[in-house]
Amino acid sequence: MSYFATQILDEEGNISSYALTGAGYGVLIAVMIAVLLLGCVISGSKGKKISTKQLVFSAMAMALGMVTSMIKLIDMPMGGSVTLCSMLFICLIGYMFGLRTGLMAAIAYGFLQLIVDPYIISIPQMLTDYIFAFGALGLSGVFANKKRGLIWGYLLGVLGRYFFAFLSGMIFFGSYAAYYNMSAPIYSLTYNGAYLGLEAFITVVILLLPPVSAGLLKIKNMAQQEL
Repeated sequence: MSYFATQILDEEGNISSYALTGAGYGVLIAVMIAVLLLGCVISGSKGKKISTKQLVFSAMAMALGMVTSMIKLIDMPMGGSVTLCSMLFICLIGYMFGLRTGLMAAIAYGFLQLIVDPYIISIPQMLTDYIFAFGALGLSGVFANKKRGLIWGYLLGVLGRYFFAFLSGMIFFGSYAAYYNMSAPIYSLTYNGAYLGLEAFITVVILLLPPVSAGLLKIKNMAQQEL
């Protein structure tokens, strides 16, 4: 593993986390590209090829998601933050194009987050915190064609991310629970629910504003033309 990541030691000489090497970043970028290409192949496997417009809208949403993820309204001490509605932009992809495209784009976004801001203590933790957690935002596509589909899809995507964040907090970071006199499950539920729940609440309030919901519906209609 030293070829792809280097060990970071704490003050006592124990391994606290890993930092990616150039080769590690290269592998992650290659995997992210492979995921996007796989999404194109799968989307076109039933005679309906992915369009340039779909790729452009997805790329724009991912870019907006990355930018807003860096605008942190509240930064939590042990990781996680309340951002400027960054999860919404990833959930928009599923809302516009359905579950399959939403999941592929969200997984690719997870790799992108890992490239930009990695915190790795083990391979299982990396997969849970980045690939599975952010990938779960693509579940928004379940409600793509439903009334209030964006709100319900967004909430489902956030719940999916919360589930994996909870698992990670309980399994990999449960030792911090002792500082708060909590069990690992309660600590993880509370900690991750605090920042994810607050951001979800703020985002849903914004989505309930008629001009916002009407504007996003127009964007969806534009994105779906000629698909």
